[in-house]
Amino acid sequence: MDALTSLLHEVRSDGALFSRNILVPPWSVRFADGTSLTLVTMLRGDGWVVPGDAAPVALGAGDVAVVVGAEPFTIADTADPPASPLYVVHGPDLCTTADGAEISDELVLGLRTCGNSLDGPTVLLTGSYRVGGRVSERLLSALPRVLAVRHDGRPGPVLDLAATEIERNAPGQQAVLDRLLDLLLLSTLREWFTRPEAASPGWYQALGDPVAGKALRLIHDRPARPWTVAALAEETGVSRATFARRFSDLVGQPPMAYLTDWRLALAADLLARTDATVESIARQVGYRSAFGLSVAFHRVYGTRPGHHRTSTARATAGVGDDRRG
Repeated sequence: MDALTSLLHEVRSDGALFSRNILVPPWSVRFADGTSLTLVTMLRGDGWVVPGDAAPVALGAGDVAVVVGAEPFTIADTADPPASPLYVVHGPDLCTTADGAEISDELVLGLRTCGNSLDGPTVLLTGSYRVGGRVSERLLSALPRVLAVRHDGRPGPVLDLAATEIERNAPGQQAVLDRLLDLLLLSTLREWFTRPEAASPGWYQALGDPVAGKALRLIHDRPARPWTVAALAEETGVSRATFARRFSDLVGQPPMAYLTDWRLALAADLLARTDATVESIARQVGYRSAFGLSVAFHRVYGTRPGHHRTSTARATAGVGDDRRG
């Protein structure tokens, strides 16, 4: 398993928040569902993603953008939209006015659909992820606030299928939408990272290298192995010095530092998502004992594993319906 696959494995949709917006200019729509990752595409027409804390990004028909971060953002037909949006989207079936009141019936156009005309020339589709955890952070931290992949007016088969499925209410529909959103995210990020403007992280650039790339796959596939620089060098067929230098140059950090970061990220997510004991988790991620994991965990994250589990559980329990405008 390569590094990108490992990271994306932890960023999977479970209850995809798809919404469709059919609009007649002038228009602007605010998105405030509080999710960490949102895919945006123009199925028809064009528009602008206006995040507020970064430069606006233009989108044409078929283009796909990824918006990173839980802060609200606006999509509009102009890079300088009016202060008051047509409505605010809080989820697939929840839209309000800018001040939080229910929107009028004429703006609810159907299942998962809002807008000001079913015949509008602009069709905007969004899909949001509720993601969290240390492994996900490693991917999100490598992305800009807004990235866009151009498709020159050709939506492609996945978007065509998503556009069809969003109107349906059949058994198993949520599972279909979840998998479509996963496929859209994976294909968009994979294409984005190949582009010069992506400034892709070191671990991604290293994937194609026969030495560093193989070592990354070994670390991600088998974190519990007692890896050393010498063991990884032997597996990759080069000397210890050559391996250490090549890995550090390409990935941006020494192999043992990368291994530690990956193990602790896995441990943090296992603590948050499972009831496994600290001792069991320690062995799963490559530490001989709970004490060894605890020492490393505190050194990097500033807290003990048990405290991390407790605080994460409290934070999750406190997540409610956020209707920020």
